[in-house]
Amino acid sequence: MKQQPRTGKNCGQYKQVKLLIISGRSGSGKSTALNMLEDHGYYCIDNLPASLLPALAQRVSEQGDEAPQVAVSIDARNIPSDLEQVPAIIEKLRQGALRTEIIFLDASSPTLIKRFSESRRKHPLTTDKIGLRQAINMETTLLEQIALLASLSIDTSNMSLHELREMIRTRVVEREDSGLALMFESFGYKYGVPIDADVVFDVRCLPNPYWEETLRPLTGKDDKVVQWLQSRESVESMYEDLCQYLDKWLPRFAASALVGAHLCELFSSGSFYVFSGHFPDPTLAGFGERLLRYYPQSLEAFGFWLGVALLVWGAFAAVGAQRP
Repeated sequence: MKQQPRTGKNCGQYKQVKLLIISGRSGSGKSTALNMLEDHGYYCIDNLPASLLPALAQRVSEQGDEAPQVAVSIDARNIPSDLEQVPAIIEKLRQGALRTEIIFLDASSPTLIKRFSESRRKHPLTTDKIGLRQAINMETTLLEQIALLASLSIDTSNMSLHELREMIRTRVVEREDSGLALMFESFGYKYGVPIDADVVFDVRCLPNPYWEETLRPLTGKDDKVVQWLQSRESVESMYEDLCQYLDKWLPRFAASALVGAHLCELFSSGSFYVFSGHFPDPTLAGFGERLLRYYPQSLEAFGFWLGVALLVWGAFAAVGAQRP
């Protein structure tokens, strides 16, 4: 459940991350994010050729605990053939000892066009024959596979530079290892459903305090608005129904994820082994050896996210039990 400005989903424990990859379409705020990370002690590299990622990761791994936090920017300025290799490179890095995460920044195409028009900067893909709108569409295709691998996606369409810097600070720089982030946010449907929302509940059927003249200047953070909503039976009923829904279905989502995790690992590892071209003579025995090597790591990651799901479920159950 998200609001404007959209923030994105939490999919990593960033304090332990040694390598952060910042990507996204041009004009989405990558430079701002990279500068923010540099201000907080990260060793930052802008526009690193994707083919050099393995060498950089190896260098960071060799330094062990003494290695600095490293953040690199990889985007459409890269050589196209290098960008095509990124998914395979990322999979190899994630299977190794180095913790690697991707932060993908994006904004709506009209927003990006407006930003380039206001700044009068040249888009990296524009030419005499390729206009700005076409270049942005081409960039979407080029970065599609990287976006699918993102651990944290941030839509900056309605963010100011200050809000983006604050987002990077709170969600990346200062995130605690063991913290569990639950984010409940509202959004206006006139802006469209947030592209990075995990679960959306439509509550437009509930009473709207905006139509109360005395409450119209206030926000949902003001006590008068909170008290007004809590006094409405339909609001309380909706809250109880949502708690019951999450209390019932989150554990089942976790159970179904167990089966999905096994199948995804088999298909992912198998397809990479057979079709990536990195293994010239794939055999069933070779795949079995590879599975024995990497499958425990996948189970470890699955166990972590299963624990997160159970903690979320426990939190909702505890909050629901405390309400009168």
